[in-house]
Amino acid sequence: MKKPKSVRQERILSELNQSPSLRVAELARRLDVSTETIRRDLDEMTQQGLLNRTYGGAVRSLSSEPSVTERHALFVSERERIARATVPLLKGARVLMIGSGSTTVHVARRIAVEMKDITVITHAFGVATVLALNPTIRVMMLPGDYNAIEGATVGAHTVSFLQNFYADFALIGASGLGPDGPNDALIECGTVYQSMVARSARTIVVADHSKHGRLFPARYAHWRDISQVVTDRAAEGDLAESLKQSGVGQVIC
Repeated sequence: MKKPKSVRQERILSELNQSPSLRVAELARRLDVSTETIRRDLDEMTQQGLLNRTYGGAVRSLSSEPSVTERHALFVSERERIARATVPLLKGARVLMIGSGSTTVHVARRIAVEMKDITVITHAFGVATVLALNPTIRVMMLPGDYNAIEGATVGAHTVSFLQNFYADFALIGASGLGPDGPNDALIECGTVYQSMVARSARTIVVADHSKHGRLFPARYAHWRDISQVVTDRAAEGDLAESLKQSGVGQVIC
């Protein structure tokens, strides 16, 4: 029985949310339809701006990423492992800056359990909420314009406020890990992350394997600015070579 086109195309987007890219043959197998049907779907969805065609497959549109609420349901076990591996790297830290995102919320939740007597500067309401479970952690919320998709403040006031502080570590997620640096789908968030990197002694990027090799509009740092990447699968190809040349440590959990 053929799947209705709208349902099939929603499934294609769902599959692309969980994988950096997919081949036509693989999509056809997963959806139990012909490769010709998949190609027609991909052509139509490309015209709608929902994705980008590649040779033999497709990737999610550069300007498109699920909301932070939707992302919380993806790669949960991987993000929990990333959180457990990240906290030991923060030994001795007194001030942290934490960016928005689903992975950073997992890290913040682990910080609330394992750390005490620290100050956390953040623009993410999800991060602040889970840290509130630990009364010994002082949370400073950054001012700015509220971005409902990301659940965080952004804009000129956010960036200006950050200039008044230094941190031992910045903990930042990413929409993608490109060969020339971590990047984000939201340009406004990328600007905040860039400031966090500049105001912190060390920066740790936390991102699951689905972000490897993906490119989004806002590159917020060069790899030479990043101390470590905590992820659940070792980088490969150009990304692995870039991390090695820039001296970025990989923590694989």
